[in-house]
Amino acid sequence: MPAYPDPTRPDVGAALFSTWDVGTPERQRAAVEAIATTWGERPWPTPELQTYTVYAGTDGRTLLHHSQWTSQEAYEDFVRDHRQERNDEIDAAVPGIERVELVRTRLYRSFPPVREGERPEPGCIVIVNVVFEGPDEARQRAWVDAVCEALATDEGLPPGGIAAHFHLSFDGTRVVNYAEWESEQAHIDALRASGRGIGSTTPQWHRVQNFPGLLSGDDVKRYHLRFAAARPPEPAGSSAR
Repeated sequence: MPAYPDPTRPDVGAALFSTWDVGTPERQRAAVEAIATTWGERPWPTPELQTYTVYAGTDGRTLLHHSQWTSQEAYEDFVRDHRQERNDEIDAAVPGIERVELVRTRLYRSFPPVREGERPEPGCIVIVNVVFEGPDEARQRAWVDAVCEALATDEGLPPGGIAAHFHLSFDGTRVVNYAEWESEQAHIDALRASGRGIGSTTPQWHRVQNFPGLLSGDDVKRYHLRFAAARPPEPAGSSAR
């Protein structure tokens, strides 16, 4: 089985989330196979790409691409030199893919803080997209801090929740919560338990849900890991001069 990436790795300066709509579960599987073939047949494109991971949405039609880069500029270099030929090969195998959106982010903070060697393997990823009215990095950070405070008042995540990793978009308009859960059912059960989403009826959660400038925070999607690749290790002695 492929391994889930570590959202907290310190060598990542940019995390990109790209969504594709392929239409059906059969086309999801075919697209993942085409991605695995395309990436397996080519050398790793650049040492600035740390990991590349693909998840299938539980809606049966979407794919989420999550890539970790040393910088946003490194991704732009990849787009110029390598991306199109890979997309062309995937499109030839699965015509008609709709590339819905690409969000460029960087990790701001995680809840609870992840200690080295204490990160359990998730069974499901939940992506929450939070959108604000216009760019404001201070507001992005303040909202995330408010969520972490609200979670702390609940004494942590619900049963089955592993960690929430809050990413700030570079354009200042949204937060992407990459949340790790033990299973899809654990997340479903957590939503049903409250009847109104994650979180209880505390003043802290009221502040989160009514935060100034918040446009939308109910875009929630669940995903399962289908493909993962990581930068190959440097050959022994390659750094010697």
